[in-house]
Amino acid sequence: FLVGDTRRIIREAAEKSCFICCKMGATITCCETGCDRTFHLPCAPHGQCVTQYCGAYRSFCWEHRPQQALQPRPTQHNTCSICLDAVEDKISYTTMGCPACQDARFHRHCIQRLALHAGIAFQCPCCLNQEPFMTEMLAMGIRLSKRPPSWQSDQEVGPSDQRHGRCDAVTCLCQGGREHAEANGPWQLQLCSSCAAEGTHRLCSSLDNSTCSWECSTC
Repeated sequence: FLVGDTRRIIREAAEKSCFICCKMGATITCCETGCDRTFHLPCAPHGQCVTQYCGAYRSFCWEHRPQQALQPRPTQHNTCSICLDAVEDKISYTTMGCPACQDARFHRHCIQRLALHAGIAFQCPCCLNQEPFMTEMLAMGIRLSKRPPSWQSDQEVGPSDQRHGRCDAVTCLCQGGREHAEANGPWQLQLCSSCAAEGTHRLCSSLDNSTCSWECSTC
């Protein structure tokens, strides 16, 4: 972005209200043509919105988010393949499934945590499929990590691989780019206090200087 473009985006965001929390400063707009719903990135899960953390980083509101086309399973098998707790008897925002085996079901928050921990080894926890499974999870808004699995030894994962170093906000306002970070101020990079696998510049997620911790939308 040029300086003028950055200022314009900040000014426009300040005038938009989040349709979830109703507060001003919403920087994300639904990508569906004709939809003008805007929201904050931290509010997205509460409003069942989806952000695709790849390609053009598109975001969608609850009405226009992508949907999985999977068949319902028999009631007696409605458990999460990861935590083994009950899931809904149909596919929804919070209940997802594997497009390859059509059998695995899991909570959105469970598959998101698995994706962050598994890194480049991310696959269906039941059929172990990677390609169509990973592609679908990306489309459904699951954030993938390019790091080795967290269960590998420290000797296999160097220090440079352990700390996330980019802004993952849907709209990054920093003129220096997503990897630019400063020690203080609006371009200070804040990592998620839960998973440390996502980050944001303070200004890109409307965090003031008094905010000591930040949690990403997937956590």
